[in-house]
Amino acid sequence: MSAPVVSLHDFAIGQLRNLLRAVGLADSANTATKLLGEALGPGCRMPLSAVPHWPSFVADDHTPVEFSVALAQNERPAVRMIVESLAEQPGRQTNLAAALGVLDRLADRHDLRLGQFDQVRDLFLPDDPQGAFAFWYSLIVQPSGTPAVKVYLNPEARGRDSATGLVAEALARLGLDSAFPVVAEHGLRREGLDRFSFFALDLTDENRARVKTYVSHDDAMAADVVRAAAATPDVDPALLADVCELARGGDGAFTRRPLMSSYTFLSGDTDRPSGYSLYIPVRDYVQDDLEACARVLAIMARCGLDTTPFVMALASLVQRPLGDGVGLIAHVSLRLGRPKPGVSVYLSSEAYDVTPPRTTALSA
Repeated sequence: MSAPVVSLHDFAIGQLRNLLRAVGLADSANTATKLLGEALGPGCRMPLSAVPHWPSFVADDHTPVEFSVALAQNERPAVRMIVESLAEQPGRQTNLAAALGVLDRLADRHDLRLGQFDQVRDLFLPDDPQGAFAFWYSLIVQPSGTPAVKVYLNPEARGRDSATGLVAEALARLGLDSAFPVVAEHGLRREGLDRFSFFALDLTDENRARVKTYVSHDDAMAADVVRAAAATPDVDPALLADVCELARGGDGAFTRRPLMSSYTFLSGDTDRPSGYSLYIPVRDYVQDDLEACARVLAIMARCGLDTTPFVMALASLVQRPLGDGVGLIAHVSLRLGRPKPGVSVYLSSEAYDVTPPRTTALSA
């Protein structure tokens, strides 16, 4: 008797149910899984195969969904998903059309507010978008039970050389033109090494919506991101430096995948962002996921966070010994300032493949 055929859609839905149950959000499972199923698009209903139907850059094995758990002191955890919608015949333009079709349906069903997105969509969504992606979703399952939706847009959609000007224009259209020089001064200090990599918008009313700009820092040291973070108030530079050292397993430059800063603008911000986050690709600086887990636990201890939700979340997704691969624990992020300081851990689906562990240490 042959095994039942499983689609990427069904595989990811099953993972999400397990994850929500593990962190105490099982009551949100029906709404959350419908939301994820819609966002994945029709292309994800094809059977899982040895080769991805589309080389999505959401995850290392090209799975078009990545999970994360957001943790904060005295708060219940939230579960997030980054998703690339796939068309029946996946392609750069067809996937974008599928994603925008999903957006139309979700806008009605979940009362999404598209005002800010409509102000900048022509900048980021040309007829022939360039770069690694055009449009990703972030779906957020919150303890309140009401899911939230964010979109990620690509500053390099018109080419890498146009990214800085494109972000400057987008911020100006959203009333944040006075803030751009502050971000550039702190985040784009190293010519050729610092660059805009994402632009994100919450699809909620403007009084609560965040605007976020992301800057990648190639070959960066901890001191570089400490300077980048100084664009925002209420940043603890010692904590930031300590988290960098814990994630890397020592000091030195992050020479593989880059560190990434994000600047969060809230309603009322005009000349500087309210919040700062640092994203660290921990998988590039460890031998295997057992080492990555140890580093994440050390970071959480440094931040005074309960490790139980992370451990439960990891257990709900892992399908192998942690030492047998690297990349299940993909990123760890540190959120500072407003609106909610904390740590997020990003977990790969590994629907298609597991990256073998490395044979030598990478922290030196």
